[in-house]
Amino acid sequence: MAGQSTARIANTGSNPFLKGVAALSTLAGWCSAAMIVAAVAITCQMIVVRFVLNGSTVWQTEAVIYLVIAATLVGLPYVQRLRGHVNVDLIPISLPPRARFLLAILTSILSIGIMGIMLWYGFEYWHFAWERGWRSDTVWGVRLWIPYLAIPIGFALFLLQLIADLVALLTGADKPFGLEI
Repeated sequence: MAGQSTARIANTGSNPFLKGVAALSTLAGWCSAAMIVAAVAITCQMIVVRFVLNGSTVWQTEAVIYLVIAATLVGLPYVQRLRGHVNVDLIPISLPPRARFLLAILTSILSIGIMGIMLWYGFEYWHFAWERGWRSDTVWGVRLWIPYLAIPIGFALFLLQLIADLVALLTGADKPFGLEI
């Protein structure tokens, strides 16, 4: 039916690992939502200071940018848990059950590999900023390792959720692409 969503939450069954990862992903989602709320509140404060009080803003724009980027990265595992990422299921629907299962395994392994690479380079980038004492070149001069920490944290949590999705698939707790075999 048009307008009806087929989205569903990833199944965990009774597996404690899957339940633990689901809890972490949900916590990440709440943290992400809190960052969005904080960014909106700071934006409102910035508007009042700048246009009502005719004052200057020093840190607000930079803080909002960092919060929105961090919310995006930290929110990745929650969106994956809800199966909210964009997907095209034409191929999985048209495949026989065994081929669908194998395609789900392949895409899971490839996704885990790509996120592992992103985590590696994201950690390296964060570590450079921390080790070398990088600061933003603005008046605020924030130590960049603080906002950059969202990169390895977000990708690590996303990688963990992808691994949990693969475990759920292999143990039968979840179906390939959420489709009945």
